[in-house]
Amino acid sequence: MSGERTKKAAVTKSVFVDTSVWSLAFRRDSPSSAIEVRALTRMIEAGEAILTTGLVLQELLQGFSGPKAHAQILDRFSAVPLLVPDREDHIAAAVLRNRCRRAGIQIGTIDGLLAQLCMHHDLTMLSSDKNFNYVAGQCALKVWSERP
Repeated sequence: MSGERTKKAAVTKSVFVDTSVWSLAFRRDSPSSAIEVRALTRMIEAGEAILTTGLVLQELLQGFSGPKAHAQILDRFSAVPLLVPDREDHIAAAVLRNRCRRAGIQIGTIDGLLAQLCMHHDLTMLSSDKNFNYVAGQCALKVWSERP
C-alpha cells in the first residue's frame, strides 16, 4: 500500500462492484441510468469478472424489503463470486482507515475493508461513492472511471 496516486481504469479485467452500484441497478421502480450502472451492464455483457463480498450482499439484503426482493437479490448474486477477507485484510484496512483519517479523509470501516480487498486482489473498484477517489489518493486503489 504505497502512496501511489489514483489509478483510473475504463477497461478492466476484474472489477469489484460496491453496494452503491448494485443498489442502483436493482431498483424496480426506475432502473438507474447512472454511468456506473451502464458500465456494470457492459462489463457483464463482455464477460468480465465481477466480484463482491458478503458485506455488500448483506447491505443489499438489508436495504431492500420484502421476500420477493430478497429472493431476486439472492438469485442474481448466486453467480457472483464473494471475496472473503482474511486477518491481514482487516489489519491492512485499519491501517488504511487511519492513514485516510490523518489525511482528513473520512472513510468508514466497511469501505476501508472494501478498498483493501480491491488492492489485495488487484481489482478495480466500481462505485458511485466518489469518496473512494479520495481514498485512492492515499493508496494503490484503482477506481473505475469512464475516462481512460
